[in-house]
Amino acid sequence: MKLMFVSLGCDKNLVDSEVMLGLIREKGYELTNNEEEANIIVVNTCCFISDAKEESINTILEMAEHKKTGVCKVLIAAGCLSERYKDEIIKEIPEVDALLGTSSYDEILNAIDEALEGKKFTSYKDVNDNLSSYTDRINTTGGFYSYIKIAEGCDKLCTYCIIPSLRGKYKSRPIEDIVKEATLLVQKGIKEIILVAQDTTVYGIDLYGKYLLPKLLEELSTIEGLRWIRVLYCYPEEISDELLEVMNKNDKICNYLDIPIQHGDSAILKKMGRKTTQEDLRNKINRIRELVPDIALRTTIITGFPGETQEQHQNVVEFVKEMKFDRLGVFTYSKEEDTPAALLPGQITEKIKKQRQNDIMKLQQEISFEKTKEMIGRTIDVLIEGYLPEDKVYIGRSYKDAPNVDGYVFVKADEEIISGEMIKVLITESNEYDLIGEMI
Repeated sequence: MKLMFVSLGCDKNLVDSEVMLGLIREKGYELTNNEEEANIIVVNTCCFISDAKEESINTILEMAEHKKTGVCKVLIAAGCLSERYKDEIIKEIPEVDALLGTSSYDEILNAIDEALEGKKFTSYKDVNDNLSSYTDRINTTGGFYSYIKIAEGCDKLCTYCIIPSLRGKYKSRPIEDIVKEATLLVQKGIKEIILVAQDTTVYGIDLYGKYLLPKLLEELSTIEGLRWIRVLYCYPEEISDELLEVMNKNDKICNYLDIPIQHGDSAILKKMGRKTTQEDLRNKINRIRELVPDIALRTTIITGFPGETQEQHQNVVEFVKEMKFDRLGVFTYSKEEDTPAALLPGQITEKIKKQRQNDIMKLQQEISFEKTKEMIGRTIDVLIEGYLPEDKVYIGRSYKDAPNVDGYVFVKADEEIISGEMIKVLITESNEYDLIGEMI
């Protein structure tokens, strides 16, 4: 039988999807990307914000049509939407045969078997039950990188976020499990490992009684054949000098940090339930740049949080102008039910949220243009990921570029380069987000 898998949402969700695909492959199902020929369709959903929720619902409904008119016999919904709205899905979308919660991915084969027998199947486990288990994943990124989830859940109580109620309290995976998973991925050709969690910086505190992200990075760096280790989602208040010193001295660890500050006004940060003020953030960013001078910093900001005034928005604009982040993403506030922020007075219109989002993105585009221009004349390492025959250039990424969210390096070369190779490139041109160079 042919099976199609649709994975929506974040890279942490993608890891769960890859684990399920590994289990499915062991059972012998044939994978397909064509919903017209799929006998079994699995949708791993997201509902972090309203847009993600809408996409998940629409995808399930779209796939449900193939049960009515196509060869599809089984439709399974997994992940965050299934965890949060199981009763509504059962009632409103009867075409769904099975529901798996966020930590029930190991039940995928049971769900398929039961559904093929015409039985409805649901599974909801404690969110951390399967965290330490190791499964032979199928890497689906299409490149030479792979994400590894080092922890599940979150203990932060940001007032706008639903994740703790969906994924539970923070729980770290054992170091040996993570190293084992990374080693196998590298043996399969992966060159870059990207560590993800709701907050990577507090890794180990629950399991070992202390922050052990620096030790984990050092352990991973001993894996032969691994070229880069990248760290995402570091809460700024937890970034230690020890972590920065380990990054700076170890060539395999990319001098790159994703630090989602979410805002730049102290009063709004307090309303958000964040543990930092603008001054805290300024001091931390300056310290990071002091200890790791060539660090690439990515961050995210939410505009239009309830009660945000024009003056507070302007505080964010000025802060972004001052800090000059290398990479920055801006999201409009999404009012999520069952979160404290949804009950706050002063909810802001979508029009104003969008205007404020555009203000910051326009500023960041100017900053990014200046940042990339500064790279002209430098020689950098580039991980090659493919070739664009129409432009006769190779495409790759530098240490400053995380997959899917950052820019690319376009490389001219007189000789053939194999994808997955790391090469030296002299940067000769730039635009707002990308670099252009020549192979040395």
